[in-house]
Amino acid sequence: MPFGDQKQLTARALYIGQRLNLKSFEKTKRLATSPLIVNAGSHGAAVLFRYGVVVLFGLTAAEEISFLKELESLVAEPLDHPEEEEVNLCLTSAISEADSDGCTPMDEFNLPRLQVAASVLAKSVILSHYEAAVAKTFDRIEPIANSLQHGGRFTHKGRELLAHIGDVLMIHGRMVGRVEISEKPELLWEEPQYEKLYLRMADEYELTERHSALERKLDLISKTAETLLDLLQNNRSHRVEWYIVILIMIEICLTVYELWGRHLLE
Repeated sequence: MPFGDQKQLTARALYIGQRLNLKSFEKTKRLATSPLIVNAGSHGAAVLFRYGVVVLFGLTAAEEISFLKELESLVAEPLDHPEEEEVNLCLTSAISEADSDGCTPMDEFNLPRLQVAASVLAKSVILSHYEAAVAKTFDRIEPIANSLQHGGRFTHKGRELLAHIGDVLMIHGRMVGRVEISEKPELLWEEPQYEKLYLRMADEYELTERHSALERKLDLISKTAETLLDLLQNNRSHRVEWYIVILIMIEICLTVYELWGRHLLE
């Protein structure tokens, strides 16, 4: 076991890329699986998730840089600015009630408890990343909605609106299909005694509330983009109808002019 007799431990979660290839760890010494946890640094550990999150326990700054450098070749679509979150873990026996502020108490730094803590932190850092992404999408769509509200002209491109819808579908697919934000870790099916710790930490990081809020925002963005796309298509249909009317009018004018010219010649 790493950590020895430490009473306090720092955990850092980093969302480093869209996908993390864990096959190379199949032949290495693993402390535990589901989620995968391996030794890292001199007296630390790392929990690795396929959806691109790494949670580091007890690593120095130099050890963290070195470990992440080793992972670079295994990361698909790395993020330019990784999302990160940090928490201090303390042994319950080593802190008093007054000293527990800003520290998450644990009865023991064993592997299942660290896996549970890592699962919560991983979901939290993923939510933070997509909360920021959704906020940017809101910033792009809000001026369009305001313009329509005040009777302005709608000049947005259909390709951009389709991109918004695609972003929403992508975020939703990754949260549900890969991260499974609303699901309990697989570990708890085998170790149900740690469910109380998971629920306590999940409540502390408001995973359920944040996930529900994000789902509502994604649904609103999707409906808004679809409505604007329908409006754009209607505008184009009306424009085509006007083009047809104008062409008919031109044809009528040419026919009248031709008849009038023939009448003059007669």
